Amino acid sequence: MKRVKLTVAYDGTAYNGWQAQKNGVTVEGVLNQALTDLLREPIAVIGASRTDAGVHALGNVAVFDTSARMPAEKISYALNQRLPEDIVVQDSCEAPPDFHPRRCRSKKTYEYKILNRTFPLPLARHDTYFFYRRLDIGRMRRAAAYLVGEHDFKSFCSVHTQAETTVRTVYGMDVEKTGDVITIRVTGSGFLYNMVRILAGTLLQVGTGALSPEDMPGVLAARDRKKAGPTAPAAGLTLTGIDFF
Repeated sequence: MKRVKLTVAYDGTAYNGWQAQKNGVTVEGVLNQALTDLLREPIAVIGASRTDAGVHALGNVAVFDTSARMPAEKISYALNQRLPEDIVVQDSCEAPPDFHPRRCRSKKTYEYKILNRTFPLPLARHDTYFFYRRLDIGRMRRAAAYLVGEHDFKSFCSVHTQAETTVRTVYGMDVEKTGDVITIRVTGSGFLYNMVRILAGTLLQVGTGALSPEDMPGVLAARDRKKAGPTAPAAGLTLTGIDFF
């Protein structure tokens, strides 16, 4: 028996998120079926991040145990032949038997992309959120600086969260613009349900002037979901990578 680690990229547009469920096609469910067919034994992967419906990934991580003789590094090649074109395993390797992607210490990085122009671009509709009102990048950057560090992010998570604590550490949060695309990049120890999308929605309000950068400490202190901005649409969000340490 060996434990195999997968690095998985996917376009989440057609999926009801990562986590397998009875009603709906998910990334985890497709991986489980393809691996079961390939290795001829029941396989259930464990994912590092259970991304929501419509959210994408460049480097989500999953592990599974198998008694198959196929070398771990060869599994990615064989598996990609069985996967749809919107899910591609970027790497497969053998991992220590006690490696668990949700229990190990890690840093996760997400990017939220906003297409900020007068009209949308059809080719950008899957991985960016179109926003026609002009956004002030300077204001958004100043607001983001207040959100870096260890804070109680209860104002920035869904009211449906089941987390034991809403305290999280954000190691870095940047706002960049290239052409018409604004990218909000955030790295943290872990994120609450919908947290990154709410952070993005709040920075959008700052960018339009509806909120001030200096409002951020008060929004954090309120621990009230109603004080933060709306939850930005899923399409603009991508899990770019996970670093374990």
